[in-house]
Amino acid sequence: MPSMEYEVAKQGDGFQRIAGIDEAGRGPLAGPVSAGAVILPDGFSHDLLNDSKKLTEKRREAIYEELTANDEVIWALSYGDMAEIDSINILRSTHAAMARAALELSVRPDFCLIDGLPVPHFPIASQGIVKGDGKSLSIAAASIIAKVSRDRLMLQYAEQYPEYGFERHKGYGTKLHLEALRKYGPCPIHRRSFAPVAQLIDLKLET
Repeated sequence: MPSMEYEVAKQGDGFQRIAGIDEAGRGPLAGPVSAGAVILPDGFSHDLLNDSKKLTEKRREAIYEELTANDEVIWALSYGDMAEIDSINILRSTHAAMARAALELSVRPDFCLIDGLPVPHFPIASQGIVKGDGKSLSIAAASIIAKVSRDRLMLQYAEQYPEYGFERHKGYGTKLHLEALRKYGPCPIHRRSFAPVAQLIDLKLET
């Protein structure tokens, strides 16, 4: 289970406000990528908070409500939209969304713990932690913020574009999604630069 070990260690190095950063939605064929940034209060503990991928949807939702209702938890969210993803690629869009989320925190962090590999040119001193959402409570909290926020947005898109089943797969390339994509073609929230979508567009252009 994640703990505050990394946060406490960075405070021992002289940093006071430590933010955890994580993303959700790098892999889908549709919808934005989201990034959460969270500063937890000193001494924070939680028996259930973990990597969002290891939790049920019901538990993620409950922890999200708990985190966002806690006045001592400072959090922010940023999206990399489809146009940005197609323009600069998904990795750069993810990194940009992470940076925006960190800078949008109401209290600027002194240091950021980022899930995954180090992020080049990050605007705040930072450290990448591979599988950090299972090690750092701040990153785990950020993963919940990013995941639940994105899932809720995809439910809104499901109402707007009901034929694709976004409420079921959240934009990931499932069999159901690919079948709908072949039948109806891409909609405005599909990522044109992702291979299954790009190939379909090229095929339609050829016919």
